[in-house]
Amino acid sequence: MDALLAALVALMALAAAMAAVLSTLSKAAIFAILAIAPCVYRYRKKIYVIVKTLPRDLKFLWRYANAMIRTAIYARNNCSVAELFTKRALKQPDAPCFFVVDDRTWTFREMAEKSNQVARVMQEMGLKRGDVVCIFMPNCAEYVYMWLGMAKLGVVSALINSNLRHKPLLHCIQVAKAKAIIYSDCLVGAVADINADLPADIKQFQLYGDCAPGVTDMRSEMEKQSPDYPIVVDKPQYNDTLLYIYTSGTTGMPKAAVMKNSKYLIVVVATVHMLGLKSSDRMYNPLPLYHLAGGLVGTAAALVDGIPSVLRSKFSASNYWSDCIKYECTVSQYIGEMCRYLLAQPSKPTDTQHGVRIMVGNGMRPAIWQQIVDRFKVPQINEIYGATEGNANIINVDNTVGAVGFLPKLIPTKLHPIALVKIDELGNVIRGPDGYCIRCQPNEPGMFIGLISQRNAARAYHGYVDKSASNKKVETDVFSKGDAAFVSGDILVADDYGYLFFRDRTGDTYKWKGENVATAEVEDALGPVLDRRDCVVYGVSIPQTEGRAGMAAIADPERTLDLSKLAAHLDHSLPSFARPLFLRLTKDIEITSTFKLKKLQYQKEGVDPDVIKDPLYFRSGAGFVPITTPLFNDISNGKVKL
Repeated sequence: MDALLAALVALMALAAAMAAVLSTLSKAAIFAILAIAPCVYRYRKKIYVIVKTLPRDLKFLWRYANAMIRTAIYARNNCSVAELFTKRALKQPDAPCFFVVDDRTWTFREMAEKSNQVARVMQEMGLKRGDVVCIFMPNCAEYVYMWLGMAKLGVVSALINSNLRHKPLLHCIQVAKAKAIIYSDCLVGAVADINADLPADIKQFQLYGDCAPGVTDMRSEMEKQSPDYPIVVDKPQYNDTLLYIYTSGTTGMPKAAVMKNSKYLIVVVATVHMLGLKSSDRMYNPLPLYHLAGGLVGTAAALVDGIPSVLRSKFSASNYWSDCIKYECTVSQYIGEMCRYLLAQPSKPTDTQHGVRIMVGNGMRPAIWQQIVDRFKVPQINEIYGATEGNANIINVDNTVGAVGFLPKLIPTKLHPIALVKIDELGNVIRGPDGYCIRCQPNEPGMFIGLISQRNAARAYHGYVDKSASNKKVETDVFSKGDAAFVSGDILVADDYGYLFFRDRTGDTYKWKGENVATAEVEDALGPVLDRRDCVVYGVSIPQTEGRAGMAAIADPERTLDLSKLAAHLDHSLPSFARPLFLRLTKDIEITSTFKLKKLQYQKEGVDPDVIKDPLYFRSGAGFVPITTPLFNDISNGKVKL
């Protein structure tokens, strides 16, 4: 009774207060309030979302505007990367440009002089703007000044994965149509293995070590040259190609993506402005220099804005934080499975003794995101999403766990240069009755696309060297007649607040029991019970069944995985159609050089015990049983119900 009385008193007080406010307003004001009230009520959810996301969107738009202003200046002045580096080197010649872990520090003066010598060597060879040279080296400062020297002439550098051998290596050199190849002494054997198949007219340069007959000593040739800036008549332009960067090859032979000066400079301004970098920052880069993350994000801020990078020859989980402490890094990079390897390390004081304020990269699994934040005390995680060859790149600017970016709610949907569109179960774009693509609603997975505008450096699409491969990634007449978009091949989903979450790759989604199964979701569900073991999930074809049955390949060299516990966890974590029916226990799981787990080969090999020597298991009842040849035959003949 007392509570009811109190509520009545409160209501009376509120009514009195409203009456007092209304008495001070004119009739026109009162009518205006009453007129808009229904609209406010009707759109209350949208208004709430806009208000809720306003700080995020304003932060992004401010940084984006600054980045685009710089981009416009670069375009107007027809700037090239080499030109901007030269200006930086003349401005602060003795400042550090790169620190190489356990080696030495390279100043801007030294990087400029070495790249000048490289340019002069190539000039003597007769190379000109538009020619291509392959660079095949491990991580080192020399790698950067090699392609920088080429860039001063307008020569394109094809950055080849130093882990490639035999046919993939030969393929990369051939598709680039290179006039020369520069390689380190540690990779002599790899080049020798394909020497007989290389074009007869390709010039070979070796940096360091004794050279074989017919191979030119690059170091000796450089020492003959003046360190002064070369005289270049046909200067490189803003829209000239700077680099070829090869895709990682998770689904076949690497493809050479075209990287123009304009796109490199987009990476520069995006890195600096979207991360909020300062001149006092220092970036830790243990990533391969032949890929976009390490070679561009990890070097761009140093070369153009003077924010030094710390280069490591190869990623080391045990030395990651001690390196950051030693070199006073405030920003560090990651890709793919690196973060899981960091968590797998024993806890030690260096976990929190570093000064890293930002971790930036792509591929951090949502399941371990918060663990990284809690254990290593890094206040800002910037997850980036984008394809090397694409025009659609996004970033998480406000630490929302698991998000790879967002669609600003302040901007009308139709004005967004990126979108999620509906696709069918095969990954093909669905079109509406009007013939155009259909935008996804919040919480509806769809294909991530980037609308193309060749007049806008941020939205231009340059694709691959292979134009037919480039065209396969483009959809035309997307939202209006004559427009076009880059199709990423990735499935993302946006929540009510516009946050974008990676769901899967179209090739990684399979159908079973009439349901679509996203392999990334199954892999995440397996994580807690695998104790950080590597794992890939994929669909395999089984005779006399529709769709693909789920299979998981798990790295378990000691054979200590508790299969009963795994089965129980799957039952608890996943719907029946998403639970893997087959297991393959391997010694390890092959990864690409960008720390992505390969799965295509496992998928091709299927579940035949006469083909696969690894232990195979089949889900039967409450657990998993070994797959024998008779059991496999019964499964294939439909005698065993799946």
